[in-house]
Amino acid sequence: MSSATLVTRATADRRTARNGDIRVAAGSHALLGVWTVIVIVPFLWTVMSSFKTTKEILGSPFSLPASLSFANYVKAWSDAGIGRYFFNTLLVVGSSLFLVMLLGSMLAYVLARFRFRGNRLIYNVMLAAMAFPVFLAIVPLFFTLQHMGLLNTTPGLILVYVAFALPFTMFFLYSFFKQLPHDVYEAALIDGAGDWRTFFSIMLPMATPGIASVAILNFLGLWNQFLLPVVLNTDRDKYVISQGMATFAASAGYSIDFGALFAAVVMTIIPVLLIYVIFQRKLQGSVAQGTFR
Repeated sequence: MSSATLVTRATADRRTARNGDIRVAAGSHALLGVWTVIVIVPFLWTVMSSFKTTKEILGSPFSLPASLSFANYVKAWSDAGIGRYFFNTLLVVGSSLFLVMLLGSMLAYVLARFRFRGNRLIYNVMLAAMAFPVFLAIVPLFFTLQHMGLLNTTPGLILVYVAFALPFTMFFLYSFFKQLPHDVYEAALIDGAGDWRTFFSIMLPMATPGIASVAILNFLGLWNQFLLPVVLNTDRDKYVISQGMATFAASAGYSIDFGALFAAVVMTIIPVLLIYVIFQRKLQGSVAQGTFR
């Protein structure tokens, strides 16, 4: 086979590969465009509807609001109690997130950096807990909290949130602590640092990308939690935002104020949206670093 034929064939192969890449890229961008429209259009419609009255929504659901009045937001925040539910959620999610990140990072660090009897067993048990369906534990959790006097209490709900978020936190952070150089740990010990100081002053800051990523994921999951608080927290004064939204929608019956309801939905979405927009780059970069054991 002559050299000219080889050059021609190589050129044709490169052209074919380039055309294939272009088709794949075009198809991917088309799918992403469709998905973007599916996600953004309902959100924008919800925001638009939050400034309209119920009469405007039912009469012309896709038209622009007559005026940009925040009366619906005020009504949802105060009259419907969304403000109280919002702060209850911040308390529960914030406390749960702090505890689960602290305990989860300590557990992941010990399992990743130290070898002891039962290490593998603990790791496997935590992995199995990730696959355990939440609804199967509802009845045992109910009676356990009842016997402990923590049913319908904020501390009880926080403990349950921590318990269910801990396995995922450990699993996610395990790989980050596993990848940290052992020389740094040995240098800290030589300098006289104990295990606690080494962890909090050296190893924990080095795993900040992973900690930030799992904190974001835990925040999203805990903020949107519905089943656990509905079953374990029936005190209306301690409702979280998901319960408050369900109660607001159900209690009005046929006389529901749709404008206030849409305003409440927007206020529920905004914290999650802000957290994701602010930290999305850290989340995308850190998830790519995670590996299985």
